[in-house]
Amino acid sequence: MKPLAPRLADAAEGFLGELPLRLRAWDGSETGPAQAPVVVLRSSRALRRLLWQPGELGLAQAYITGDLDLEGDLSAGLSAAWRAVRERRPHSGRRVPHRHLTAALTALRCGAVGPRPPAPGVAQARLRGKLHSTGRDRAAVSHHYDLSNDWYALLMDESMAYSCAYWTRPDDPQYSLADAQRDKLHLVCRKLALEPGARLLDVGCGWGSLSLHAAQHYGARVTAVTLSREQRDFVVARVRERGLDDLVQVHLRHYRELEGADYDAVCAIEMGEHVGEAAYPDFAARLHSQLRPGGRLLIQQMSRGTSAPGGGAFIEAYIAPDMHMRPLGETVALLENAGLEVRAVESLREHYVRTIAAWYATLEERWADFVALAGQETARVWRLYLAGSGLAFAERRMGVDQILAVRPGHDGASHMPAVPHRWYGPQEPS
Repeated sequence: MKPLAPRLADAAEGFLGELPLRLRAWDGSETGPAQAPVVVLRSSRALRRLLWQPGELGLAQAYITGDLDLEGDLSAGLSAAWRAVRERRPHSGRRVPHRHLTAALTALRCGAVGPRPPAPGVAQARLRGKLHSTGRDRAAVSHHYDLSNDWYALLMDESMAYSCAYWTRPDDPQYSLADAQRDKLHLVCRKLALEPGARLLDVGCGWGSLSLHAAQHYGARVTAVTLSREQRDFVVARVRERGLDDLVQVHLRHYRELEGADYDAVCAIEMGEHVGEAAYPDFAARLHSQLRPGGRLLIQQMSRGTSAPGGGAFIEAYIAPDMHMRPLGETVALLENAGLEVRAVESLREHYVRTIAAWYATLEERWADFVALAGQETARVWRLYLAGSGLAFAERRMGVDQILAVRPGHDGASHMPAVPHRWYGPQEPS
């Protein structure tokens, strides 16, 4: 009987054309380019998953469970596979039934036809209720951010900054992720022109990296809000450890529940992606309402290319349910429609490629620790997530930007210096 790998490759090439990857089947047979990353099918269950769940999610579940693996550079393998899908040429309709019949017969003869395989043990998001209701938003945030503080502490640097860093010395081998995150925090504080006594609202504060930095180094009085109990408890503990109780208040609160106004500055660091399409105009209006005239807003937010989907079935199911990204220009328009004046936009896309690469390197270097902490399947979810995300930024399917805006006064004045280099606060904080 013909070895499995060539038979499976023949069936797949009827849909994708020549495969850019090498294929190894569970009988040990291989086929495909010699130097290409090797896709390993460990059993017929990998194919069965694709029959029951075709597309991205089926592939992801096969990888998460280990039924499918990839030897070599995971990002290179994903890039080659996605390129093949993008570049495939449609065949004539006359030949489609023949290709489907051939694939079905191959699956049957390879033992892939059978009952649906069990779902991965790692939790898949199952959200209920109206999209972006307060309760559903809280559940979506909890799914991702309440994995455990220990997990994120293992992955990130000491600041616990879970967002794109700012690599000011990328060619310096002594310059670390922690340095780049510190430089990002300084950049945000300077763009917001923070100074002692300035009132800052940190919406979606994460593990408090910016709130703590703004209070400790700039003397700002910070109100930090999050929907994650794990994050809230972590930030409260760090505030006490650093003796910042008189400068930082931490609340478990939805942005719709914000009270008070007249803040000197408001920031939302990679939180706007969780707001949703329909709710974003209200979100922008609420940020506007929290600022005093002349107050500044800094949003750091991921975007998608105009023809890129953003997110995807795997991200939606296992990482960030209900996430929504839009092209940068649409976000700028929404902020301006809310009455804000956008003063500057800075792309950090290449910075995110470096940031994710640093997280990915930590995951690989401390793989055994991550597995011991949360299990093999959770670790494989994150390996796939980080590899795929880094590739999306590198290939410009996703971006991330800092948008600096101001609430103009009633007379239209922005209360900002006339030249950009004077917009920002001092280089060296106190």
